[in-house]
Amino acid sequence: MADDVKKVSQAHTIYKDAAGKRLPGVTTILSVLAKPALVAWANRLGLDGIDSSKYTDESARIGTLAHYLVQCHLTHTEPALTMYGQWEIDKAENALISFYEWEKSHTIEPIETELPLVSEQYKYGGTVDCYGMVDGTLTLLDFKTGKAIYDEMLIQLAAYRQLLTENGFPVDRARIIRIGRREDEGFEERAITDFEPYFELFEHCLAIYRLQKRIGGK
Repeated sequence: MADDVKKVSQAHTIYKDAAGKRLPGVTTILSVLAKPALVAWANRLGLDGIDSSKYTDESARIGTLAHYLVQCHLTHTEPALTMYGQWEIDKAENALISFYEWEKSHTIEPIETELPLVSEQYKYGGTVDCYGMVDGTLTLLDFKTGKAIYDEMLIQLAAYRQLLTENGFPVDRARIIRIGRREDEGFEERAITDFEPYFELFEHCLAIYRLQKRIGGK
C-alpha cells in the first residue's frame, strides 16, 4: 500500500532551488486569491447538512485518482489501485472515460507526465500534468476534475508554462482538460496561447504571497 500512495499522490511534493532552499508551489502561491465561488459552495453544503471538509477530502482523493488513471493511460502503465474503494474507482473512471472521448479527436504524443520543475528565476515550483505534442503542437496539458474551469486555473497554467520554458521545454499552446468525476459534471476544454496577462497576475500573487510571509514572520 505504501508503494501505491507514493505512485498516486503528489500532494506533498517539496520544491527546492539549486541552493537547497525550499520554494512554494504554484497552488500554494495562488491561495492568496479570493475564491467567492468556493465560499458559496461551502455554504450550500452546510445548509444541506454536509461537512465541507470531509466532502473536499473525498473529492480530492477521487481527483487524484483520476489524474493517476489518465497518467497511466498516457504512459501505458498498469495502475495500482489497492488503496482505493470501488466507489472511488468508479467515479475516477468516469473522468477517464471523458478523457478517452476527447482523445479520439486528437493525436497525443506525451513527452513528460507528472513532471516536477523549479523556476530559479522566480523561485517557485510546480508539477506539470502532461507535456507533449498534441495535434503536432508542443502543448502543456493540465487535467482538472470538478464542475467548472475558473480564471485561477488559467493563471496556474501560465505559471506551469513558465516552469517548462525556463527548463528547456518550449510551449506553443496550453490546454485545460476538465474531466468531471460524475456524469452531471460533464466535460470542458479551454486553450490559451497568450500567456502574458495570466503570468503577470501570477507574478502579483507571488509578490503578495512573499509579503504575507514577511509580515507573518515578524
